[in-house]
Amino acid sequence: MMQSTVAPRGFVKRSGTLKRKRWGGLRRQWELLGLFEIDRHHEFYSLTCMMKEGLATSIQNTIDHATTNELLDEDFIAEDTQIHRGFTLETFASPVFASLRASLGVTEQEYQQSLCSDKSYLQFISNSKSKADFFLTNDKRFFLKTQNEREIRFLLDNLKNYMAHLQKYPHSLLVKLLGVHRIKMSCRLKRYFIVMQSVFYPDDRISARYDIKGCEVSRWTDPSPDGCQIIVVLKDLNFGEQYITLDQQRSWLLRQMEIDTDFLRSLNVLDYSLLLAHQPLQQDERQQALSFASLIVRTKRSVNPSTSRGCGGIPGAVPEDNPALTSPEIEDGRFKAAPAGDRRSGESHPSCPQSKELRQDLDAQNRRLLPNLKNALHVIDGPDQRYFIGIIDIFTVYSLKKRLEYWWKRLRHPGRTFSTVSPQMYCTRLCQWVLDHTK
Repeated sequence: MMQSTVAPRGFVKRSGTLKRKRWGGLRRQWELLGLFEIDRHHEFYSLTCMMKEGLATSIQNTIDHATTNELLDEDFIAEDTQIHRGFTLETFASPVFASLRASLGVTEQEYQQSLCSDKSYLQFISNSKSKADFFLTNDKRFFLKTQNEREIRFLLDNLKNYMAHLQKYPHSLLVKLLGVHRIKMSCRLKRYFIVMQSVFYPDDRISARYDIKGCEVSRWTDPSPDGCQIIVVLKDLNFGEQYITLDQQRSWLLRQMEIDTDFLRSLNVLDYSLLLAHQPLQQDERQQALSFASLIVRTKRSVNPSTSRGCGGIPGAVPEDNPALTSPEIEDGRFKAAPAGDRRSGESHPSCPQSKELRQDLDAQNRRLLPNLKNALHVIDGPDQRYFIGIIDIFTVYSLKKRLEYWWKRLRHPGRTFSTVSPQMYCTRLCQWVLDHTK
């Protein structure tokens, strides 16, 4: 006969105390880093619990009704509503964002696990002037950011353009938006929020972070004191005369900046930011980048980044057994079309008649040789440093209000550069900043 055993009361008490100390120590560590655990005593605890519950149901619905069909016009205006106790969650354009997640190699299961785990979200305290709230999943892979209704409507109205841009340029630096939602609570309050990939992932060894707009007014942030671990996102004036040292991949970055900012200009958008962070490369990371085996793996990933549901929603991916992948033409970090008459080109290679056309497509799409990392689209390795680079906050339109703000700032700050300028000037200025601060 089995005998039940009961832990001594003192042991249970000590165990509970030890657990509380561990969690308390973790909370203090997060606070030092500028991240705050959203526990039961936090003002956003109830809201984030609702977000998790709603997102779990929404993502499960996508899992249960997975489709590989091409996107239709109706998918871009789809609205799904799930009713929960005390709140409802609306999901906008669910098939579109599911397609984008698949194309990025993010499975619905891992997306659900990250967003809906029993671990608490983290609140990120931003020095942004916007009134948005920022939440980070516990594994720091995805950001959730509140937006106002006008910004959400602008995003949904231009979702086709956004997807078309990512289809044409799969290695774009634009932030990857993975979901748009509205939560309505019983008290009749409603909050819109987006889910997006974190540009700074994984962030365990990042030594500095910057938010760059290419101007000088209000572009200084007091750094954290020496020896202090608080995360501070610095700005243009903090970057000063430093350089982003990329060597061969510099030309790729300059071209992609022009492509992405020109797209935002076409949408009449301004005031977006270039997020930038860096960390030193370790010796084994430098050696891996030089190995032939690593080159083949990275080449296959660069032309077909999706690891789930086939090629996902972004076209241009090719089968991994395509002969063209075994002899990539790479120049300045980019895939290049083989020159006419080259014996490695498709024109004179009977076993791969489409390889020349493939290389031309890769060149036209400005694809580069991606690193073999989880967040490869936002990571660029230089000789000594790894850089995390992405363009965020792409919802501000050059409205009449912004035009008036431009003239007011011009009178207030004569001879100085500030954020609010025309979309054409904004895009030109930010590209010039990257040109001046890279080598």
